[in-house]
Amino acid sequence: MGVPHIPNPSEPSERGRQRSPSWSRRGILAALGAVPAAALTGCSGSADTSATTRASASATVKAARKAVVTVTPADGTQHAGFASPVEVTVTDGTLASVTVTGDSGGLAGTLDETRTKWTSTQNPYSGTKYTVSAQVTGGAVQTATFTTASPSATFVGYFTPEADSTSGVGMPVSINFTEAVTDRAAVQKAITVTAEPAVEVVGHWFSDTRLDFRPETYWAAGTRITLGLRLKDVEGADGVYGTQSKDVTFHIGREQISTVDLAAKTMTVRRDGRATATYPVSGGDAEHTTWSGIMVISERFKQTRMESSTVGLGDEYDISDVPHAQRLTTSGTFVHGNYWASTSVFGNSNTSHGCVGLHDTKGANDTSVPGYKFYDSSMLGDVVVVENSDEETVAPANGLNGWNLNWADWKAGSAL
Repeated sequence: MGVPHIPNPSEPSERGRQRSPSWSRRGILAALGAVPAAALTGCSGSADTSATTRASASATVKAARKAVVTVTPADGTQHAGFASPVEVTVTDGTLASVTVTGDSGGLAGTLDETRTKWTSTQNPYSGTKYTVSAQVTGGAVQTATFTTASPSATFVGYFTPEADSTSGVGMPVSINFTEAVTDRAAVQKAITVTAEPAVEVVGHWFSDTRLDFRPETYWAAGTRITLGLRLKDVEGADGVYGTQSKDVTFHIGREQISTVDLAAKTMTVRRDGRATATYPVSGGDAEHTTWSGIMVISERFKQTRMESSTVGLGDEYDISDVPHAQRLTTSGTFVHGNYWASTSVFGNSNTSHGCVGLHDTKGANDTSVPGYKFYDSSMLGDVVVVENSDEETVAPANGLNGWNLNWADWKAGSAL
């Protein structure tokens, strides 16, 4: 709004340029005093109109913006990390859905409350190509691809018993790792052992490369056991990652527990709680006593070579065809057939270098002798208990013999 022209009283009027008698000083001041009010009124109305216009324009611009989706790891990355979850975020929009597919399977995830951020519930696998498809609400699907790096150093766990095998009630689940594990908790957490019927199963570390699992007492006959390995991309040591992701099962057969009494020089076999046989035996002599305690059959050979130098006894013996040999310790204790000793030895004298011997014949084919019969009735995982040997209890890590630890000590060896 303009201000009216006010002639200078000293100026001549349009008509002869003479002063108009109607203008007085008070009139001039009154006219000037009225101008600001009119001007303020006009400015106030213009401000309201401008604010509305700006708000409308801002809304229009915002509505016109295109939603921007960001994927982490970034689109096109070739050696992405695999130790963090995948993230998808959007600005100027919301996410309707996110799908992640990969060579090793997809990744599930969750949206936040604002539906502007999606996070995978697990980390991506190493050495895997992934495709991310993000559906923006009211917009098109946007895609991105990336490939994760492969670790430079890896480890695996070799497990006993074999998948789908049937073992005796004393068989633990024993895992030996190809590299030393420094983060025992992370590795143990990635391994599960479950039983049907259910029973508490606990892991025990014997060393940085060996982890065994067992229940408090022997497995029940007929138990089905499942070993779950989720070691892939678990960092067992600095920069060393696991590679396995699999489930394996094995079964427990009938219960067979054999007790060797080296004072009486006999072995009594009990099947499902009932005595089925008693055999005369010969144990270790006074200089080579047999370990006492609970031992589990870990290997079986119809015939095998036994050489004294392999157990630190020089050249005392070398027998190429020992019949019906079943390993009880890593250090070399077996229960086996013996064809080279007189039959009168068994049940009367302890004459061996530490093994438990039963009468047998050369060739391992005579079904009538104790060596054959005991071997034929046995399986991996069967329990052999040695008593009255005048020797210390076998070390729990010497073979599959963790049953020599009580339950409290066993659980103390867990990393969880």
